[in-house]
Amino acid sequence: MRLPVDRVLDSPHADARPSDAVVTLAVIHAISLPPGHFAGDAIERFFLGRLDPDAHPFFRTIVGLRVSAHYLIRRDGTTIAFVPPERRAWHAGVSRWRGRDRCNDFSIGIELEGDDSTPFARAQYDRLATLLTALRHRFPHMVDLAGHCDIAPGRKTDPGPLFSWAALAERLYPTGLSWHFPHT
Repeated sequence: MRLPVDRVLDSPHADARPSDAVVTLAVIHAISLPPGHFAGDAIERFFLGRLDPDAHPFFRTIVGLRVSAHYLIRRDGTTIAFVPPERRAWHAGVSRWRGRDRCNDFSIGIELEGDDSTPFARAQYDRLATLLTALRHRFPHMVDLAGHCDIAPGRKTDPGPLFSWAALAERLYPTGLSWHFPHT
């Protein structure tokens, strides 16, 4: 099954997974740069290590961070790949899931353009479900879904209270694939 990606950009913020790593988890994130602003290319520049610290005062606080995700899903559903899913993207930071530390080792990171105070778009849920289904065919052990807030509680809040796990489940149910959602 082909991955539903509209553009590919190669982030330098990635490396090889441990040789014994098995992808079992997809982590859902939310990002907007600057905070609360959608559109523009700041997220892409951030993940590529090319963020201009003078373009916005907030950028000075994050310009040195080396962060990436495997995918970014824009508000309109457009999907950008930054790191091949076989490699380790640097999206989770200090994290733990089901007794395992270092979630970057065994997860796929998917950023949704958004924040804690804005509902996500229907197109994002549609594309997220399509992407997760395609990834599941490539990584059959990837059955767990979690928010960044679930793997780094107290440190992260995304995708936030307005992300609807039910809306995602509704779209994934017809695929016939079984998923483990957070808090279930």
